[in-house]
Amino acid sequence: MFETLTQAPSDKILALMGEYAADQRSTKIDLGVGVYKDEKGVTPVMTSVRKAEERILSNEKTKTYLGIAGNKGFGAAVLDLIFEDGLDRSRVRIAQTPGGTGSLWVLMQLITRARPGASFYVSDPTWANHVPMAKQAGFDLKTYPYFDTETRGVKFDEMLATLNGLKAGDVVLLHGCCHNPTGANLTPAQWDQVADSLARTGALPFIDLAYLGFGDGIEADAYGTRKVIASVPEAVLAFSGSKNFGLYKERVGAAILVARNAAEADIANSQMLNVVRGAYSQPPDHGAEVIRTILTDAALRAEWETELTEMRNRMIYLREKLSAAIRERSNSTDFDFVSSHRGMFSLLGLTNEAVEKLKQENGVYMTGDSRINVAGLPEAKMGELADAILAVSR
Repeated sequence: MFETLTQAPSDKILALMGEYAADQRSTKIDLGVGVYKDEKGVTPVMTSVRKAEERILSNEKTKTYLGIAGNKGFGAAVLDLIFEDGLDRSRVRIAQTPGGTGSLWVLMQLITRARPGASFYVSDPTWANHVPMAKQAGFDLKTYPYFDTETRGVKFDEMLATLNGLKAGDVVLLHGCCHNPTGANLTPAQWDQVADSLARTGALPFIDLAYLGFGDGIEADAYGTRKVIASVPEAVLAFSGSKNFGLYKERVGAAILVARNAAEADIANSQMLNVVRGAYSQPPDHGAEVIRTILTDAALRAEWETELTEMRNRMIYLREKLSAAIRERSNSTDFDFVSSHRGMFSLLGLTNEAVEKLKQENGVYMTGDSRINVAGLPEAKMGELADAILAVSR
């Protein structure tokens, strides 16, 4: 049986993690793995999460199954968080999933059932896992222009021109906020134009909302998602609670579909739940119940929002500190874009050779495309890092 197989390609980020772990240098810096880290380099358990967990453990009465759609209270709380009162809930259905990746997979399988082989547009570049997942779902994978390697901003005119050329039945994957891997994001005015374009063409928006609250705050980060979904008759949305609640290993996500009316929502939901049943049957509950507990308790929610603000502000501070350190040493603004980007990542625009040299000579680890996790920037060694980046970029 298995002798027919060939070696699968290794995951580059996981391989990078292994290299970093094996590096014995005490000065090494991890800018590769996409998890939030505090000033000690630790991915902490949020205090609001810990309090919610204590409450759950003391009150839990059963370990019985949740059902295919998962924790219904979690689903309602997530919809309230993303949309507040701005969406007709009769058109919306939600299924809890194992992480944001699970929600992407479920929604891709749902779309494949509705439109096999559909043209599926992703930004150039996009999160690395979007591409293999879309290919495995059988989509005709295409790209739309996004990142400008010269300005380190968005190629918005080119992006919009491509979107304007789409047609009904095409699918376009949009990063709801905090674009991964670039850190370059659309302005509200640009989101308005994207929403208008999708409304005109009838292309289906597929929004990946993995970093809500990590950019400029919950309200600002939700703007694009709310605007697009309010403008179109149908959409799907993949939500992740990994980053904003720090629940990485609990794998908490949600697959959300918005249909033209309640009847079509019920039919599409039956197919979505059928996808779930044929895959992992039912989702785990712990992380979802943590989020439900936090979002439905005024005190816990206020505490969570305070912690989220602290995390966001720390990343913005580190962005500004790196930009300033490079500017001071180079007398140029070439890397000021880092401070204007938002979210966990920025794409530095270094060559593969420069990235490899940083790793070998300085113990600085980042993905081959020069994406950095800004939460991993070492405040105490920002000057040394700036020197190393300038040395390989000249």
